Amino acid sequence: MTGFLVLLGCAAALYLLVLPRVPAGVKVAVLTAPPVVALMWLLDAVFDRRAVAVGIGAVYLVVLVALNGLLGHPRLSAWTKLTVFATVPVAALAWLLVVTADDTVKDPGEDPCTMRYGGVGVSEVFPPRAYCRYEGGGTHDLATGAQFVFWVCFVVSVVLLAAGLWRAARDPKALLRQFRRPGTG
Repeated sequence: MTGFLVLLGCAAALYLLVLPRVPAGVKVAVLTAPPVVALMWLLDAVFDRRAVAVGIGAVYLVVLVALNGLLGHPRLSAWTKLTVFATVPVAALAWLLVVTADDTVKDPGEDPCTMRYGGVGVSEVFPPRAYCRYEGGGTHDLATGAQFVFWVCFVVSVVLLAAGLWRAARDPKALLRQFRRPGTG
């Protein structure tokens, strides 16, 4: 049933993308809000981290403004504008691969640090880093390739979103036009 609902949601999102009468700003909000709302719900209801959920919601609003500013930028090509839609999910996936590389969720004797390297697995959330720490104080980094991918995608996303935020701050009327129907004032 869940798979069917996800498929139905994807179909509705694709249908929304092709409707010419729906403003671009509304399309961006509808397409980006569900994962953020799900994450906020998860943090609040499951992990009891309401302050973190509110912080993520505030950051999302800034990113939404930046995204709409970026999409309304007249001098950037379409592929440049759409790059942010690829780099953000790739950065999120790479982040997840890095912070779970030490597999601390598994039994203590089954994580890669204990089994392969004889150390203890450690993960840092931001900046994302996973490594094995040895009794002598030495370390061995895990998932360095995923770390590199994360930083490349993160920097590209931040630069593009900063350009969009700059555009939105310089021309707020252009930002508001993203939320009006095409062909109206």
